[in-house]
Amino acid sequence: MKRLREHLHVLQTTLSRLWLTPGASLLNMTIIGIALSLPVGTYVLLKSVQHLASSVAETPQISVFLDAGRRDPELRALRERLEANDRVSRVEFVSRDTALLQLQQSTGASDMVGDLPHNPLPDTFIIYPKSTDADAMEALHQELRSWQQFDHVQLDSAWVKKLDALLGLGRLATAILATTLSLALIAITFNTIRLQILTRRDEIEVSKLIGASDGFIRRPFLYFGLLQGLTGGIVAWLLVSASLWLLNGSLADLTQLYSSDFQLHTLSWPDSLALFAFSGYLGWLGAWFSVSQHLWQIEPR
Repeated sequence: MKRLREHLHVLQTTLSRLWLTPGASLLNMTIIGIALSLPVGTYVLLKSVQHLASSVAETPQISVFLDAGRRDPELRALRERLEANDRVSRVEFVSRDTALLQLQQSTGASDMVGDLPHNPLPDTFIIYPKSTDADAMEALHQELRSWQQFDHVQLDSAWVKKLDALLGLGRLATAILATTLSLALIAITFNTIRLQILTRRDEIEVSKLIGASDGFIRRPFLYFGLLQGLTGGIVAWLLVSASLWLLNGSLADLTQLYSSDFQLHTLSWPDSLALFAFSGYLGWLGAWFSVSQHLWQIEPR
């Protein structure tokens, strides 16, 4: 209990010191918040795009477009041949008339589509493979391309794989950016604590003269770095949340034109808590490095 009261007293004193220099404290918190908001904002954007890709193409499929003029007996024979393939799980047939109707409903351009002199869309087989492994799907894709009855064979998940590769690159870039800015934030806290140690040199010498331990002297600086980093994380959370709110307002008008409900996801509570914990830890780490380097150099004269 006594130890807890000591920590609470140090925390209260540290908050008072922050309040005594509101301008400098607010500036440091804002710099930390802006720096943290860059990787956090990029992470949220990547997460939203990844969610969109997974919702659009949950089940990989292969679209097979047929030559014009195929009669019903030929279509039935092709379907039976496809269903007999060991690599195929399920086959759906979409007639050209059904495809045209779906196009009208999905785009809202019924007048423009209705003015076409003839239906330009082909009959299509939608094939669901048994295995979603990339190599197995590519093998089935190549096999179907060799069939002469098919005009074009398209692996519909190919664009998702390309998007996943781009997202992987984006995640790597975000990690590099976060690491670089984290080092910068540690350096900011390191320099702030160094200046505090220099300005309080006489106070530290007196504390050592009366027998104060290094841990007792170190504690206020560590709390200061922790609070500075934590408040910087809160600033970053506010900046990212406000930016997402503004962007989602503009996206709502755009997505309505494409009959979509896509929106950028806000930071979840686990992500928010991780941001606060990480920013606080960075502040504490910068303070610890600074105190460890400079405190031992101060000895009573």
